[in-house]
Amino acid sequence: MEIARAAAGLFVARGLKATRAEDIAQAAGIAPRTFYRYFATKEEAVAPLYAAGAQRWAEAVRAAPPELPVPEALAHAVRHTLVPGRGVSAASWEWVRTLIRLAATSPALGKVWAEVCHESEGTLAEILRARLSPGATSAPTPHERFTAAVAGAAVRVAVESWATTHAPATGPEGPAELALHNLRALRTFTWLEEG
Repeated sequence: MEIARAAAGLFVARGLKATRAEDIAQAAGIAPRTFYRYFATKEEAVAPLYAAGAQRWAEAVRAAPPELPVPEALAHAVRHTLVPGRGVSAASWEWVRTLIRLAATSPALGKVWAEVCHESEGTLAEILRARLSPGATSAPTPHERFTAAVAGAAVRVAVESWATTHAPATGPEGPAELALHNLRALRTFTWLEEG
């Protein structure tokens, strides 16, 4: 994670183009050879940070009270992970904003962001499978995978939309409120597969 933090700090301070993998290695206190043992490109170095945020949200869905239906469990997770001060500081949200903006302008970094989001959907599908079908041992159904993709997109689009603005991370234009708005728009979505 130290390499990821070093990369993010340099990307935020210098920009993506002005940062070399060797710069990241130096900032992380490792040899360039060690950097390339873990990452093929400089853009991949921030994948652990993207993944940590996605994992935090998925785990908050898992930790939501079991009696909550899926829409409320998702909203509960948003309130516990997308609000500054709950696991991520306000300063870290500014890093998030910059890293999301960079992902929108860099195909290589955008690919890393997309891969992390896709992996997160798989994790969320497993969590939803456990919530919707306790004791199930099979893989998530196509509908559960689709449900995870819909929920993941609602949150991803909120964070990406917020990142394009100068709005603070709290308040009506912050990522949490935008995500809750997106989830409310899904009120008629069938969260449970009907036979």
